[in-house]
Formats: sequence, C-alpha cells, structure tokens
Amino acid sequence: MSAALPGAAKALLWVRVLNQLGAYALAFLAVLAGPDLAPAALAVFGVAALLSRWGGALVLDRLPPGLTVAAGLGATGMSLAILAFARTPAQVLIGIALVGLAFEIYEPASQELVATVTEGDRRQELYALLGNALVAAGAVAGLIAAVLLPLGVRWLVVVDALTCLAAAAVALAFLPRTGPALTSGRPGHRRGGGRWRPPPVLVRFTVAGTAFALGYLAVVMFLPLELLRRGAPAWLPGVVLAGAALLAPLALWATRRPLTGRSHVVVLAAGAILLGLLALAMARAQGLAVVIGAYLAWASVNGVLLGRWMGLIADTAPEAERPRWFAFLGSSWGLAQPAVPGVVALAAGLTGKTGPAPFLTAAAAFLLVPLTLPIRPSPATKQAI
Repeated sequence: MSAALPGAAKALLWVRVLNQLGAYALAFLAVLAGPDLAPAALAVFGVAALLSRWGGALVLDRLPPGLTVAAGLGATGMSLAILAFARTPAQVLIGIALVGLAFEIYEPASQELVATVTEGDRRQELYALLGNALVAAGAVAGLIAAVLLPLGVRWLVVVDALTCLAAAAVALAFLPRTGPALTSGRPGHRRGGGRWRPPPVLVRFTVAGTAFALGYLAVVMFLPLELLRRGAPAWLPGVVLAGAALLAPLALWATRRPLTGRSHVVVLAAGAILLGLLALAMARAQGLAVVIGAYLAWASVNGVLLGRWMGLIADTAPEAERPRWFAFLGSSWGLAQPAVPGVVALAAGLTGKTGPAPFLTAAAAFLLVPLTLPIRPSPATKQAI
C-alpha cells in the first residue's frame, strides 16, 4: 500500500514514526518528578495536553497542516529540552506544563493532512497504517528506553527532545508548506462568528470514543502487571507487546478487502463487541497462555479499528470544521486516561478480585460503544458514515 501513497502522506508517516521512536520519556514523568511531586506533575501534564489538542485546532485557523505539524513538534522538542535542565520542583512543573501545552498541537494537523490528501477507503487505510506504524515504533522505543534508563531518566528526556526536533526538521523539509488553512475562505468557515458548538452527532461519536479509549487503556496499562502477577518472567511482557505490534498491521492487511466500503460505524460497533468479548476472555482465563493468546487476538482486532475513528470524522465532518471535530473527538483520550485507574479500582472493589478488574472494566467499556454510536444516523449524516 505504501508505494501508492501520496508524497505528503509518506512524509507524514516518516515524521510520526521518527517522533514516536523517542516518545517514551513521558511514561517516566513521575520518575523524573519524584514521588512527592508526581501527582501534581501528572495532573498538570494531563490538563495541559488536553488544552494543546484544542490549541492545535486553533493554530490550523492560521497555518496549513504541514507547517502546524512542524511547529508543534518543534515546540515539543524545545519544551522537552527545558524540562531536561529543570532542577527545582517549580522548574520541573513549569517544564512539564510547557511540554503538555505543545504535546498535542500536531495531532489535529496530522489528521487533517491525511483527510486533505486522500479520500474514501484509501483515507481510512492510511489512518490505520499510521496508527499501526506508531504502535510498532512504540515497541522499538521501549527497547531504546531500556538501554537509556540505566543512564538516568533525564537522558530519556534529552533523546525525546532530539527526536522531536529531528521530526520537526523532516516535516519542514518534506511536508507541504502551503495548503488551505481555515482562514483561507473554505466554504462554511465561520470568520470570527459566534462560539463553535459541537453538533449532536459529534457528541455521540465522542462519548463512544471515550468508552473505547477507556477500554483500550485499561487493557494496555494493566496487561504487563497482570502477566507478571501470573508468574510470567520479566522479559515476557515486552515480547508479548512486540508481538502484538507485529500482528496489528498484518490483521489490517488481511481484512483490507473484506472491509473495503463498509460503514465506519458498523465496523467500529462490531469490532468493539469483539474486543469486549476478548477482554472478558482475558478476565476469565486461568492460564498465562490463554491470557496471552486472547490479548494477541485483541491487538489484531484493534489494529483493524485504529484508522476507523479518524476516517469516521474525516468522512462526516464539514471540511471547514474538520480540525475542530478531530480535536473534540481526540479529547476522549484525554478524558479516559486519568479515569482508568479509578474505574479499575472501583471494579476491583465491586468484584473483590484485583487481577481481572482491568479486563472487566475494558469489557464493559467496549460493550458500551455500540450503544452510544449512532447506528442509524440521521439523513444529514447517513451519506458519510
């Protein structure tokens, strides 16, 4: 598929993969901040990152997508460099806030760039390819982090800053520097008009996306811990995650023809049900091999669905409002991430079993997705979805 991609899409793929190779430092923010400062640091980052995604949509009012991607990555790299040299608690919190405010600027721009240069099934395939490439790059990033961590967590931040700046340079060199910003007069743009409000269909998509994100994060955040709790050797979780990263693009390739032309909503609803059933299998499994097998199947199904959420928005949103739709849907991940530990703890209290609680949480969240998606859309949106 990659040979047939537009040049801008290939460049974006390499930019995001290069950036992802260093995107492990944020997983160690709590380590960098220290046990006393960690809760405040994570809260600051979470709020700032949520704001930055909306900031990215607003930047697209003034800059074309390619320049916005480069600006966001450059700002993230410089913020990480500031954080690497922070020493006092106040400096660390300021550095983390700056990183958070820059962290998501490029996301709506990346999604808008894909929507601009592709359409139809090719668009959805590119979103899925991008998501799976980032998963695979993330697995490599974990290996890099394992090498650097003994040298100190600040080295992780330094290398993360360097990969961000390198990705920004590649974006500036190879992504198109011109293109339609929202202020360029695209049909339907509201020039300084009234406050933008998400339409009801977008609200429903975002509620469904939040449930999906909650289920996804509950599995991903707790799977390594559960494998170790069941007696897995210390090296096994990394191997399982790497195997899942390899299976996801293979599953996407295998289902490309059967799912071509299928409604995004129908595929997402059916896929979420399957993910929920596999999460239940992980919760009920007694042996380690069954948990691993169910997880690998879960990761394969998830690989097929990765591009569908962005494809859904790209095909449904009015062109002039797409960046805001992307940002609004993307906030579902910002809402789900801090909620996961509390919801899992609640599930553990209700069931009296700590081990299966993350998977039971995931199963319930995934099975909520079809109930919140508009399976029978209104005439205004039926054509697109």
